[in-house]
Amino acid sequence: MKKIPLFRPRFNVARSLSLIEECLEKGWTGMGYRTEQFEAAWSNYTGVKYSHYLNSSTSGLNLAVEILSRMHQWPDDAQLITTPLTFVSTNHAILHAGFQPVFADCDETGCLTVQSISDCISPLTRCVVFVGLGGSFGELPQIAELCKSQGICLIVDAAHMAGSTHRSHHPCHYGDITVYSFQAVKNLPTADSGMLCSNNEFVNSLARRLSWLGIDKDTYQRSKEGAYKWDYDVPELGYKYHGNSIVASIALAQLDDLDVDNAMRRQIVSWYKSVLDPSLARILEHTNENSSSRHLFQIDVPRRDELMIFLSEQGISTGVHYKDNTLYPMYKYCLSAATSARSLWSRLVTLPCHVDLTENDVDRIGSLVNQFLLQ
Repeated sequence: MKKIPLFRPRFNVARSLSLIEECLEKGWTGMGYRTEQFEAAWSNYTGVKYSHYLNSSTSGLNLAVEILSRMHQWPDDAQLITTPLTFVSTNHAILHAGFQPVFADCDETGCLTVQSISDCISPLTRCVVFVGLGGSFGELPQIAELCKSQGICLIVDAAHMAGSTHRSHHPCHYGDITVYSFQAVKNLPTADSGMLCSNNEFVNSLARRLSWLGIDKDTYQRSKEGAYKWDYDVPELGYKYHGNSIVASIALAQLDDLDVDNAMRRQIVSWYKSVLDPSLARILEHTNENSSSRHLFQIDVPRRDELMIFLSEQGISTGVHYKDNTLYPMYKYCLSAATSARSLWSRLVTLPCHVDLTENDVDRIGSLVNQFLLQ
């Protein structure tokens, strides 16, 4: 019996090794030439003005909240409207900065809605954090308009959205700051890294200082000035969040395959649609984009946990993205919020959707799901 993993990222090993070898030969191991190369390539790919390469998207989310709070002088009791259906790093970033997450509700795509956000806006609201679950745009364009009309900042957690577009626009054209993930199982996989994107020069400049311990010029910039400049100032209290050239080499090698791989993911979704019985399993559709990254393929089913056990016994790995965050101790103060999201997460299961799958694999998985749900 063939075992089918939930995730199996595809790496361009030959090109990655070639770029890494060049880094090692030339001593590009920290931030430097290769990170600048990937930043430029990502800005060219997405059309965003500034891209800053980081060691993870979590670092990017932490920076996003801190930078916007400084720019707009948020009060200590500021509130950020966010989603309960996300990996905890999204909401931990709000708590780490000392602000209060307020949980809005989701629609059938698993993404926040304009109406639920509107219902949560208060005099203390300073920002909305939108998560493109599975690669979906959901109501992001309308949410961006709402935030603009209300004078509220917008952070887009685009961890799943590498390659997703709406009317040919990438998500980084909607948020004040957008953060991507290139973690090991993402659509553009590396060991772990991320990108902070903005069209604002001040955001980019401050992000670069804060991600390198608050130092005014990074080591690479000081080396480019001729003889190595050992003297520098530290005007900010910062962090060690910057990306490095070794991992950036992998990212650069992967970028060429991103659109092709995403197209394959969308083909896999079409195979699932042809085999899954819609009366038994509702597919979480991505309906508001030209192209979805389809990082996740999720279905809404009864007896979710039993189905996962059944598929595991057949050698098929599944997952849940994500547990309602208000069930965790630090967010239980919002336990009664977001009732639609609470109901939805308890029925969601993520099925394999990666470029290693064949049509026969998808047919087998879908048939087993139908078989179980008919019992």
